[in-house]
Amino acid sequence: MAMPTVQRRTSAPASRLARWMRAFRAALGRPLIAILVAFVLGGIIVMITTPGPLDNRFITAVSSYYYLVLGSFGSIQSISFTLAKATPLIFAGLAVAIAFRAGLFNIGAAGQLTVGSMAAGAIALRMPNMPGWVLVPLMLLASIVAGGIWGGIVGVLKAWRGAHEVVTSIMLNWVAFYFCAYLVEGPFQAPKLSQQTLPLPSQATIPSLAVFYNETLGSFLPQIPEPAQYTVDVGLLFAFIALVIYWFITARTTFGYELRVIGQNPKAARYAGISVKKNIIMAMVLAGAFAGLAGSVRLMGQAPYQLISSAFATDSTGFDAIGVALLGRTTSIGVLLASLLFGGLQEAGPYLQGYVNVPGDIITIMQSLVLFSIAVEYLPSFQRFIPNFLSRSSKPALVPGAIDVKTPDIPAGGTVTSGSANTNGNEATGEGAETAGSARAPLGQEE
Repeated sequence: MAMPTVQRRTSAPASRLARWMRAFRAALGRPLIAILVAFVLGGIIVMITTPGPLDNRFITAVSSYYYLVLGSFGSIQSISFTLAKATPLIFAGLAVAIAFRAGLFNIGAAGQLTVGSMAAGAIALRMPNMPGWVLVPLMLLASIVAGGIWGGIVGVLKAWRGAHEVVTSIMLNWVAFYFCAYLVEGPFQAPKLSQQTLPLPSQATIPSLAVFYNETLGSFLPQIPEPAQYTVDVGLLFAFIALVIYWFITARTTFGYELRVIGQNPKAARYAGISVKKNIIMAMVLAGAFAGLAGSVRLMGQAPYQLISSAFATDSTGFDAIGVALLGRTTSIGVLLASLLFGGLQEAGPYLQGYVNVPGDIITIMQSLVLFSIAVEYLPSFQRFIPNFLSRSSKPALVPGAIDVKTPDIPAGGTVTSGSANTNGNEATGEGAETAGSARAPLGQEE
């Protein structure tokens, strides 16, 4: 006699919301904790270095964060400056992030950025009479090729000889700095000027975003008054396109999946038939291409629109990109948000010096504290002190949302066979384990 079916169902929207909340917490939990800890430690450092009584020191620390927000996002003009700082960080952050996906530590973004900007500048200075609609794409392509080759050297050395990418990329950084400085101070040096080239021809530059809006949408929409005061350029749109391309490569292609497998377990990747060497080289070529774009876009979109040899080694964009990729957990949206944070910190430095009399070096200290907080991984330590009932409620259930539990027919005068019951139990356990496993996505991987 067959027993009635017992059904246990949960609301599909509720389970979907729970999965989304778990994914949201996994993606943003550690970065937010890292930022919070860095800001608290930064406030303590401000209080220690500020003279006067304790209450005045506390007021100074609070005022520092007020002017930090005001200087980076307090007005439309401040937002424009922050976006201008964040644009090259987005490209460079993607260069480091895609290498992280393959388990590689790309510290060579600074050198790849340098050769990318040098290639774009050389094209513009050698072909000054070429029309802009040809020159600008050619400069961008030259920076992609130059940066890709420079990053590909690291990948080839890693795949062919097993040379560690940290060592080779650092060495290639200084090769790029000195080689490009030689070009700037030699064949491309401006007459009667030292350590710099001539400015790019006007058709080799890209306009500011405000000017571009006035010339396009502003023809039938309200125009932006005084567009020259907004420095963010069209390169920001290129950065958004690069973010979409990066997301598509890593989340919707076989190559992106293979990078994730290689980054998690190269031995398992080889056993599965994935070409580890080829993918390592391709990952570094793409990383160099993104970094090369960072150099060309900034050269073409920001004053003084010329190459300066002394700026190659002192530019911090390539090294800040490491923090951007780590804080963004190698995701496209994470890299965007981390770039905005680092760009805002850089832009707010003069505000701290001018209004609170706090040294601008506190910005560098806070960026270092963010990296330190990410490396320490505070969140797993904090979770040990969460009460049991809170940690238990946040764990995914081991039972699927809707299960049909069926009791097998009992033959007359026979015994109950456990075949069907075991089958249902195995299915429930397998599905539940899969659900629990999906909630524990690897670090920084997009679904």
